[in-house]
Amino acid sequence: MARSDGPAEAVASRQHPQQVGFVELFFDVVFVFAFTRFSERLVEDFSWPNSWATLLLMLAMWWLWYRTVWTTNRYDPERPTIQLMVIVAMLASLLMSAAVPAAALTERGVIFAWVYVTVQVLRPLWLMLFGGEGGYPRLVHIRILFWTAMSAVPWIAGTFVQGGPRLALWTVAIVIDYGGGILDLPTPRLGRAGLRGQPISEEHLTERCRQLLIIALGEAVLASGIQFSPYGFERDRTMALLVSFVITVLLWQLYYYRAGVLLRAAISSASAPARVSELAAYAHLIMVIGISLSAVGDTLIITRPFGHTRWTWIAVIFGGPALFLLGRSMLDYAVFSRVSSSRPVGVLLLAALAPAALRLPPVVVAMVAAVVLAAIALSNVVTWRLVPRPIAPPHTAR
Repeated sequence: MARSDGPAEAVASRQHPQQVGFVELFFDVVFVFAFTRFSERLVEDFSWPNSWATLLLMLAMWWLWYRTVWTTNRYDPERPTIQLMVIVAMLASLLMSAAVPAAALTERGVIFAWVYVTVQVLRPLWLMLFGGEGGYPRLVHIRILFWTAMSAVPWIAGTFVQGGPRLALWTVAIVIDYGGGILDLPTPRLGRAGLRGQPISEEHLTERCRQLLIIALGEAVLASGIQFSPYGFERDRTMALLVSFVITVLLWQLYYYRAGVLLRAAISSASAPARVSELAAYAHLIMVIGISLSAVGDTLIITRPFGHTRWTWIAVIFGGPALFLLGRSMLDYAVFSRVSSSRPVGVLLLAALAPAALRLPPVVVAMVAAVVLAAIALSNVVTWRLVPRPIAPPHTAR
């Protein structure tokens, strides 16, 4: 049977950290680096098996990040034991990132899987031993360990096979990882964890999400600058650099304008803050993937601004902003309980323009994407000034 007094005990037994620790910022830098490597891998091989494998590894990386954020939101990140746990997770992310260029379908996938399983199993065990909390918090870690152990079976089994069977097993593992979180960790004899009814540190969670986006945007600017520097100031490549910079600025503006600013207030005013935070975290995952793809598109247009445009390049140059808009739509819903029509319209417009864009040089394709993003940003400003929307996070049951 589930314990009914768990959440109240947990709230009384912890102090919410109100500021993001430096070690967490360091961890986010490594995490964004990993997502950039994923995007590069997709451009190198856009085949169906590689694309699906890359998606699985990205979801695994994000789950590692999310669980680490969940922990530092409930424990003081300045405690040495918590900092050590974050550093270990950071090292794991770095090792997994190093395996990405040839991961999943090769022997490096074995390294990725074992490192992932090891850090995911060690975290709840570490918190049970050194978290300094008993009662309900300890039972939560037992639930997490139960679900982590279940997903570890297909993760490890996949390292002994290759090709399709490995992807099938790892797909099952990802479904278990995410399914446990979505279902609130139901465990035999313990029931569900009741995590979504708990209050959280909205300031800490919001800052983690914001800094993740800023680091991703900064990584995009950095990648463009590194790619541009060997060419000097050639006219075509300078034009491509300016276009890539404009796209990055527009992505920042679309995130920041209203929903990004009001996220903290939306979480604090929600009836189930943890549920709204979870939705916002998924939104940021999709936006970070979109920014990573967009960064790869920036590299492509700077390398060959007026070369032949391939369909895979269209998928990256248009797909990055489109994914970002999808994530931004989820953030709209988390904050306002509705989605601005400009976001799905922008996604549909990019999809409709994709066939015609094959006849355009890469830098012009990027210009088209920039125009679509600029139109959405302008419509947002005008709409907000004419009809401001109140904060109304979705109602969710405790």
